[in-house]
Amino acid sequence: MNPAKRAEIFARLQAVNPAPTTELEYGSPFQLLIAVLLSAQATDVSVNKATRRLFADAPTPDAMAALGEERLADYIKTIGLFRTKAKNAIATCNILLSQHGGEVPRSREALEALPGVGRKTANVVLNTAFGEPTIAVDTHIFRVSNRTGLAPGKTPLAVELKLLKTVPEQYRRDAHHWLILHGRYVCTARRPQCERCLIVDLCEFKGKAIG
Repeated sequence: MNPAKRAEIFARLQAVNPAPTTELEYGSPFQLLIAVLLSAQATDVSVNKATRRLFADAPTPDAMAALGEERLADYIKTIGLFRTKAKNAIATCNILLSQHGGEVPRSREALEALPGVGRKTANVVLNTAFGEPTIAVDTHIFRVSNRTGLAPGKTPLAVELKLLKTVPEQYRRDAHHWLILHGRYVCTARRPQCERCLIVDLCEFKGKAIG
């Protein structure tokens, strides 16, 4: 895909959604970190249902750490892998309190050192909480990047590095959200909705359904 086509894709996505953001509900960088940690292999809808009550009762690292694993697990038991996630979340709270003054660190290295936090989660926090131009490649972004020809790659990391290199700078900070939303609601896994896609003429997917 050539640079002009890439730029036009993001110009159109920006035109319909000039200020995109995550669909996870949160009130602070800490709450975003916990919400993203809980969202692995779960939908944002299911996470939001659990965190509304959790964040009302335990909005800070010290309040959440005070719950302990068992009580935290009770809040999030409707989410997949909830016991492992409860363990990681409590351990993360304790590290934030002991090593970071209760604040979420702004470096990738420090974030990835937290239990249950990998590169994708770190990228979401850096981008959404702190405005860094990172791109967290989830299943939606991986699919859209490969299917459209925007940034083909065999692994999420390969796609991420290609996007960081080829997305025009003025669109880089919001690219993550536009691509996730496009993959979630339009360029869906089983049957992409090409008939209502605003970038269908720019897409290089050979199987696209037009007309």
